[in-house]
Amino acid sequence: MRSGLFFYNDRKRRGRFPTCQLHRSIEFQIFAKLNLNMEKITKSEEEWKAALSPIQYQILRQKGTERAFTGAFEKHKETGMYTCAACGNPLFRSDTKYDSGSGWPSFFDVVDPKAVKLNTDQSHGMTRVEVVCARCEGHLGHVFDDGPGPGGQRFCINSASLDFKKQD
Repeated sequence: MRSGLFFYNDRKRRGRFPTCQLHRSIEFQIFAKLNLNMEKITKSEEEWKAALSPIQYQILRQKGTERAFTGAFEKHKETGMYTCAACGNPLFRSDTKYDSGSGWPSFFDVVDPKAVKLNTDQSHGMTRVEVVCARCEGHLGHVFDDGPGPGGQRFCINSASLDFKKQD
């Protein structure tokens, strides 16, 4: 579901940015280095409970939310890649992270649109767009249309649903 949402990478495919064979080759090499493996991961709830901390399980598997301004990555500034804490799927580059003032790590773009799935979330008496990991279907957070990047999106993500791989 992408209703009302716009991915920066999609703009290239629609012709707004010129693409060439060299550009596609470079993009392929980058994604190959990221080790994007979209093979689905399925585990029983008992296996997820054993693999994740209690807060990770509550957020990733039960669609919970950590309290604002408490997450480990909310003020994190290192250069590298944010990955799914449950399966290691690369999700966000550190150069797309910014301080939205919301209390959660915020990003204006995903590493690849195929890395996440977007679902309609009508919980808590409102309609939002939920962001889940495309590989393990773990709940990451929500996306809003008030971000600063090229697509105007703010991916508001729970720190407990993320891991970080520092750039060498």
